[in-house]
Amino acid sequence: MNIIGIAGIAVCAAVIAAMLRRYHQEFAALLSIAAGIIILLEIFANVAPALKQIHTLFSASGLSVNYIVILLKTLGISFLAQFAADSCRDAGENALASNVELAGKISIVVLSLPLFEKIAKTAVNLIGG
Repeated sequence: MNIIGIAGIAVCAAVIAAMLRRYHQEFAALLSIAAGIIILLEIFANVAPALKQIHTLFSASGLSVNYIVILLKTLGISFLAQFAADSCRDAGENALASNVELAGKISIVVLSLPLFEKIAKTAVNLIGG
């Protein structure tokens, strides 16, 4: 499926959810979440070749594989947090959406700590400390 198919699913789900929202708001929220999951699964299926290319680039550069793992986990966390926050907003739970976004940001910072440590050590070595 390409972007046209993804856009078609999104538009159809949005129209149906808008009609459902008048009578059954909970079904509209479930439809939006289901459509979002279908779109995410399609995106992940299309991302596999790009991940292989990123792995090839990292291997050729001589950088540690740990960095690519951190990069991919960070991307996954950001996509998942954004999807969950948007789903919460669709359900009318803005405070919960903000909490999900905050949790995603904190998770990314915690995950990135080894990179910050490596950068700090490199900076100290360059300064001569």
